[in-house]
Amino acid sequence: MAKKTTIYDIAEKLNLTAATVSRALNGSTKISIKTRKLISDTAAEMNYTQNRFAQALKSGKSYNVAVIVPKIDIDFFGAAIRGIEETLNPHGYHVIISQTYDKGDLEVKNINSLLDIQIDCIFMSVSNSDIDNTEIFKGLVKKNIPFIFFDRKKDIKGISSVVVDDYKGAYDATKHLIEQGCKRIAHLTNNHLLQIFKNRYLGYRQALLDYGLDYDESLVIETPYKVLEGRKTTKKLLEMNNPPDAIFAIHDYLALGAIQEIKAHNLKVPEDICVVGFSNEPFSSFMELPITSVNQSPLEMGKIAANIFLEELENNKNVKSEKHVVLTPELIIRKSSLRNQKY
Repeated sequence: MAKKTTIYDIAEKLNLTAATVSRALNGSTKISIKTRKLISDTAAEMNYTQNRFAQALKSGKSYNVAVIVPKIDIDFFGAAIRGIEETLNPHGYHVIISQTYDKGDLEVKNINSLLDIQIDCIFMSVSNSDIDNTEIFKGLVKKNIPFIFFDRKKDIKGISSVVVDDYKGAYDATKHLIEQGCKRIAHLTNNHLLQIFKNRYLGYRQALLDYGLDYDESLVIETPYKVLEGRKTTKKLLEMNNPPDAIFAIHDYLALGAIQEIKAHNLKVPEDICVVGFSNEPFSSFMELPITSVNQSPLEMGKIAANIFLEELENNKNVKSEKHVVLTPELIIRKSSLRNQKY
């Protein structure tokens, strides 16, 4: 078995001290760029690999960060994770991804498992669960564990967050439907214990109020955001004595299901019923009938969250900072809602 290369072997070859080699490999700015490059190139030639575990014990950093999301197969979360990775990888961080499947108990298990392997920071979009893990999150703050919410958050002192203005996104979407001449606008929503869905509902309701339309509780239906559920819910709406002439859904999957069911009833979108979604999933623009949707800028959201973490690391006073960023949503208008050609 070949002998494993050490920093002492590199130091001997370059006639440098082991301390200089170690500092250079760890990116110390006290070592010149030219010397760092020489040491890095030599280490690569000699097939040197750093012992990350030993490095973590010595520095108190593992250079591992975790991202906890409800489901990885939703494009929004994939884009947000990409933003985190693209920002942190150049700084030597490895991203570990974990899913909760919107289960509160699994959320806690994932957090505890990640803490066992010395995670430097946790980026999290909270689960859509009736289980309230607020006290768990507060405990992490007391332990001084870097923790950043993105998209879905809880209002907890000491935890930074990056979100989109869900209220404004929903308000703009509903306003757009009203401007298209829609009078009875249904809202497909979800568990209002989650702030993002509650805020979208409030934005929808306020737009109706501001533009003089009656609020009809029967047009607001709570449903899982899946394509099939969008179809089932829309079927119920179409069977009403006075069905809606528009549907605003809290997710593009629901909007897609709504369109499928409307077509199955031999109705036309947007002529008979306008449809607007939320999240601007990639498929929404590639369909034969592109879906109007609210863009949440997930890539930018991930990058901002990662930069908040880097800013905290650079805080020389070692004082816990708390930062809250709210991104402005953008309504992407497409054929599914476009009756008025002025857009």
